[in-house]
Amino acid sequence: MPHHHSAGDFLEEDRLGKALDVRLLRRMLRYLKPYWRLFLAAFLLAGGITVLEISLPYITKLAIDSALTPPYLAVHAPAPPIPNAIPLEPGRYLVRAGELPPPLREELEAAGAVEGGFFFIPRDDPRAEVAARHPDQFSQLPTGYLISAQELGGLPPGDLLTLKAPAVRTLLLLVLGLLALLLLRFLLSYGQVYLLQYAGQRIMFDMRRAIFRHVLRLPMSFLDRQPVGRLVTRATNDVAAINEMYTQVVVYLVQDVLMMVGVLAIMFRLNGRLTLLLLAFGPPLLGLTFWFRTRARAAYREARRKLARLNAYLAEAISGMAIIQLFRQELRSFQRFQEINQGYFRAQMRSVLVYGVFGPAVSVMRTLALALLIWYGGRGVLGGVFTLGALVAFTSYVRMLFQPISDLSDKYNILQSAMAASERIFQLLDEPKEPSGKRQVTVLRGEIEFQDVWFAYRDEDWVLKGISFRVAPGERVALVGPTGSGKTTIVNLLLGLYRPQRGRILIDGVDIRELDLTSLRRHLAVVPQDAFLFSGDVAENIRLWDERLDGEGVKSAAQATGVHQLVERLPEGYATDVRERGGRLSLGERQLLSIARAVAAEPKLIVLDEATASVDSHTEDQVQRALEQLMAGRTALAIAHRLSTIRNADRVLVLSEGRLVEEGPVEELLAKKGLFWALWQLQFSGQAS
Repeated sequence: MPHHHSAGDFLEEDRLGKALDVRLLRRMLRYLKPYWRLFLAAFLLAGGITVLEISLPYITKLAIDSALTPPYLAVHAPAPPIPNAIPLEPGRYLVRAGELPPPLREELEAAGAVEGGFFFIPRDDPRAEVAARHPDQFSQLPTGYLISAQELGGLPPGDLLTLKAPAVRTLLLLVLGLLALLLLRFLLSYGQVYLLQYAGQRIMFDMRRAIFRHVLRLPMSFLDRQPVGRLVTRATNDVAAINEMYTQVVVYLVQDVLMMVGVLAIMFRLNGRLTLLLLAFGPPLLGLTFWFRTRARAAYREARRKLARLNAYLAEAISGMAIIQLFRQELRSFQRFQEINQGYFRAQMRSVLVYGVFGPAVSVMRTLALALLIWYGGRGVLGGVFTLGALVAFTSYVRMLFQPISDLSDKYNILQSAMAASERIFQLLDEPKEPSGKRQVTVLRGEIEFQDVWFAYRDEDWVLKGISFRVAPGERVALVGPTGSGKTTIVNLLLGLYRPQRGRILIDGVDIRELDLTSLRRHLAVVPQDAFLFSGDVAENIRLWDERLDGEGVKSAAQATGVHQLVERLPEGYATDVRERGGRLSLGERQLLSIARAVAAEPKLIVLDEATASVDSHTEDQVQRALEQLMAGRTALAIAHRLSTIRNADRVLVLSEGRLVEEGPVEELLAKKGLFWALWQLQFSGQAS
């Protein structure tokens, strides 16, 4: 990502890209590439599931038409309406309902020439004996026996079941077929969900790894401006939002399209005219969807922005709770929270309103479509154009046709969320890595030289102005000056955390820009003012995951700095868990551990950022002795706030407003009676008083 983004707008939670940005989509699909076979399998399963879903209502249709309705009709016609019609009497014929062509049946129904359902049993059928037992209900024909659907009610249940045995068999086969399809659908759905979730989790794993690997290589100039919570969100919430798109939208969207195409094909086959009539609901539905898209986007953006503000305020208030309570600001703080909370509530309600209109509106349209279907299709059943089974199947197909449109709101929300998340993730991944040279540092003598170095954190707001000095190998140099004079900046530049805009920094006579920073830092050690310990045991915090250091190496580093006795007193010695940020240890103990860590690294160049600034006088002596051990025979650059800590420095560099104003040994500078002498007087006269 180019550097012209300001810290404020970078990675903003409320920034929203397009709901479908092709460029971002292409980049997201790169993460999908290694798992394309899994997605292909999921697509094929989606096709299978669609076929099965569409088949289920058709089985219901077959059950109603083949097994649950009487199979024969009596037709009044001057000649047999179909070739294998059975003559009942002159001008009246018995025909199978399913064999009568729909246009002919419609014509006959319109003329009132069709009578309701009948059952016909041929004479050689085993069921003929039931008919023989009930001569009153059955009409005798030359070829068999006839009974109307109304008269069936008068037969005993046993005879009725015998009579309908073929229909029961058909029904049983259809039910077994239905169960088989349901089982198959379950297996395919399970396979699809498993494949998608597995692929989604793998993609999340890869993305999180890529993000963290990149963050490890980012320059401090970038990391300093970023709130930690926001960077954490990139690797957690945003990655999860993209995973949701892969698992909930990509394949299911294709499945929905296949479903709609398949349903429409079957509906046209069952009854084209009725299907065209139902498609009249299409334009209003498209209009509603377009309205929803626009409104949902605005409402979603507003809710995201308000939520980001709520989170930020909560985090800040909880972190600063001690100050809020000490200065009795509970009421003001609560009122401010109320304001932000109210804003988020309103934004969420606007979002709820949009979703609340869309869902029921689609539902109302679906119900209207069903009402039209029952009216028009019901008349068709009565008029003979449509079978009852087809009408029942049609109602299921209408529901299946509207379902993907109802789900569109959720899918759109997921897609929009994923696009916004991917934009933020790729902006982070596009941020240039920490610049580093190629030259390896195998041996370091420890010579440092700054040549006319100018540096600004922002634009031309110079923090260092033409700084030049040289530190010989093995020399101890202290940096002194008022707050904001540029001491920490010099150290940051020396460690390669930032690059100067003008001038050069030489280490052993080589420009730091040419050096490979990883190999350079192998020869450096830093003892910061606020020692940072990682959760884990004492030994790990001294070793810092350096495989070359064994238990003995850790112990000897601890003994050299006088930490060994302190560690021995801990409950589990070197295996004691220090907890997050070293919460189990005092400030002085943490500082001593960080010095032991520096000794264990065996550096040639040491940087001390006022290592005794935040400890008491007793601990200061202990830390001072440990530092003496650390600095012996090494180049040391120390930032000093307490001037008492620099008595042993070979030379002092005095900074003021980004310029080097004095330099020399302590006695020489005191004799000069310049800025150093003034700082010395200020500090020691204050202590004396």
